[in-house]
Amino acid sequence: MRKLLGLLTTGMTAAIMAAPGVAQTLPAPSIPPEPIPATAEEMLETPHILRRPAGVPVVVTVSPRGDDAGDGSPERPFATLTRAQAAVRQLNRGSDVTVRLMDGVYRLPAPLQFGAADGGQNGHVVRWEAAPNARPVLSGGTSVTGWRLADTQRGIWVASIPMGSAPRQIWVEGRMAKRATVEASRRAFAFHDWGIEIVDPAWRFLADLPDQGRMEVEGTSWFTHRHAVVDHIDGNRIVMKQPGWQNSIIGYDTIAQPLSGEKARFFLVNALAFLKKGGEFYADPAKGQLYYKPRAGEDMARAEVVMPTLQSLVAIGGTYDVPVRDLAFVGLSFQHTSWLAPSGPDGYASQQSGAFLSGRVPDYPDQPIRDCSWGCRAFETTRNRWHQQPAAVQVAAATRIRFERDDFTHLGQIALGVGNNADANERGIGMGTTAITIERNRFLDLAGGAIMVGGITPDAHHPAVPEAGVRDILIRNNIVKGVSQDYHEQAGILVTYATGAVIVHNDVSDAPYDGIDVGWGWGTNDPGGSPAYRVASRGYYDHPDNRVYDTPTILRDTVILGNRVHNVKSWFPDGGAIYHLSADPGALIAENYVYDVPGGIALYLDEGSRYVTMRNNVVSNVGVWLNLNSQGDMLPLRTAMDNVAEKNWYDSGRQTGAWTDYLNNRAVDNMLVKGGAWPAAARAIMDRAGVEPEK
Repeated sequence: MRKLLGLLTTGMTAAIMAAPGVAQTLPAPSIPPEPIPATAEEMLETPHILRRPAGVPVVVTVSPRGDDAGDGSPERPFATLTRAQAAVRQLNRGSDVTVRLMDGVYRLPAPLQFGAADGGQNGHVVRWEAAPNARPVLSGGTSVTGWRLADTQRGIWVASIPMGSAPRQIWVEGRMAKRATVEASRRAFAFHDWGIEIVDPAWRFLADLPDQGRMEVEGTSWFTHRHAVVDHIDGNRIVMKQPGWQNSIIGYDTIAQPLSGEKARFFLVNALAFLKKGGEFYADPAKGQLYYKPRAGEDMARAEVVMPTLQSLVAIGGTYDVPVRDLAFVGLSFQHTSWLAPSGPDGYASQQSGAFLSGRVPDYPDQPIRDCSWGCRAFETTRNRWHQQPAAVQVAAATRIRFERDDFTHLGQIALGVGNNADANERGIGMGTTAITIERNRFLDLAGGAIMVGGITPDAHHPAVPEAGVRDILIRNNIVKGVSQDYHEQAGILVTYATGAVIVHNDVSDAPYDGIDVGWGWGTNDPGGSPAYRVASRGYYDHPDNRVYDTPTILRDTVILGNRVHNVKSWFPDGGAIYHLSADPGALIAENYVYDVPGGIALYLDEGSRYVTMRNNVVSNVGVWLNLNSQGDMLPLRTAMDNVAEKNWYDSGRQTGAWTDYLNNRAVDNMLVKGGAWPAAARAIMDRAGVEPEK
């Protein structure tokens, strides 16, 4: 037995703790499969549950009250998921294996990593599922206790935490608490390439605050939410850390020149002096203290407080030659992460929906605010090198992976990432996902978006090998609510580049940005490129990273059907409740019910959208019911064309954009409904939209 445990521990340590380097080119390097003990001597020393005849389904039981010296039976369950994972590797070559998790919280010391050896082998399936009537929690957090009143007048409490801890979110009584924040008028400041000048003397007190190097500024405007970190404050000069600040003041909709003008919002974040509102906190890593101001009704003597200690929970990834296969997660709850990269000098220079600029930009302009606040050549060279926010649960180089009836909640970033960039997966590989099912899950109380499918690098839109593509992704009957609370610019559901993505009968609500987004690239990577990016001010194709392709991207045959999207776009005027970018042959957006988006856009075909049919959708209480952005109505730029919007119903909003014969964009047989007199066909679609009843 000792020999077996030693072998398992050694193998598991290598698999769980290893962090392979990021793959830079395709085809990706092979990642050796984890060792699977299989000698006769080892099998003789194996617990009886591992000595089942081949072909007989096996159940391995785990319980927080178990013991890793047990045998994995219901009577003697294992205690940890890594021990169960080691057992699976001895069983999955000859049998279906179910790892049954008993009720309780499984606190992970490190993210679980699943390689090819962890999936089903030889046609078998491995399932990690909740025991009957159980809701096991895979947590990347730790409880914070011992609260005491620190400031009676301000109502601030404090508790001890490990030295060096600096989470960007905590959860109190099951609700996200945010870092201490104050909103300021943009008129109180002036913006420069080195940082921010304090113009209003009322804000001079900032120079007297301690821990200035942990303070941040945030800006939201037309479609971006940027975060940048302060270096120090000297009198009226808020000197910002680089390159994060420089990256936040170039491109489009920047902190220094937001497209919303005076309506843009500006925030100062993460100082104890800012802790004034209930439900906010401040962590002092040098002193090992966590300060919190309770919400009304919260009793800190009894409140459950969880502080994330992990930046992700699960990373699934094999290789393109040997992907992870036949792996399912059913009835589990993924909770408690905090992605910490924005706390560093890069900040979070967001571009759109989880994509961000990191590192120094070559040929940075001498006058960035003057010359690069509406794009510039230096900025355009970066587009194919943007990064993606790593999700809490990550999947790449995998096939036939299933998430069903799971909860993704209390997470400090995008919840579930499928086939994203290699730098967004801890196993160092990106894309390469097929036949992924995401069904009847709940995505609640998230700092970022719910689901992000596909990458944004050239390997994402034009894979060098077929196995690197993202294909056949099913997103069905999920609830997405209360997402993007810290990264407001992220869509609830995003698909960048994928073939045959089906987004059907989901309910998406309470999101500051878009509900469902599909497509990427603004048409730049479609055959022949985009004329809008050839102009001298952009010079996109002048850079060797930015090719003109003669072949289409892998984005095609998207279906967005029967979804209920409502109460979204509360922060941003740009984007749409359902939004589309770039060519997507065979795309269908049909029978969706979009409502309660006052002042916002319901259905939006943005730059490069082609071959999209929007049919039989119902739209209510919006500002613009249908928009198409081609630039063709002002310039002879054919950037969005060959689209159809037909037989849709709407009771409010305008129709805008280039619906012209010149672009072959047709809007026909759409019906304005007055006084709530919806036709029977429209009411049937409204009734059917959203999550379907269980059969």
